[in-house]
Amino acid sequence: MDAKSGSERARGNPRCSIVARFDSTLPNLLKKLARSALVILDDFGIAAVAGKQYRDLLEILDDRQGVEATLITSQFPVNQWHEIIADATVADAILDRLVHNAYRIELKGESMRKHSAAASSKRIPSDS
Repeated sequence: MDAKSGSERARGNPRCSIVARFDSTLPNLLKKLARSALVILDDFGIAAVAGKQYRDLLEILDDRQGVEATLITSQFPVNQWHEIIADATVADAILDRLVHNAYRIELKGESMRKHSAAASSKRIPSDS
């Protein structure tokens, strides 16, 4: 836990709820996430996640709805999230809690990493 921001980071770790469930700390983790001023879910849909973990996400979103902020980034458009989640009922419930009270920003165009890499390769002087 970051002492200054009070944040916990589980970057790239969809197993976080599996570990918490295994060692019986899941209720504490869920309470901590419910109380956090901001929860950021970065790159939603990139990693394969078990169905139970989407139910955990639904529980987190349900606890936070209308109380605290949740920010989700994804490379997938929202209309593909049903396919990512795979359980239609859970997908409907998650999207219901997210899209109706959300500010959505959809970016179009080239990846900034790709754009930055192309720009920096043009600036590298050659050894001619």
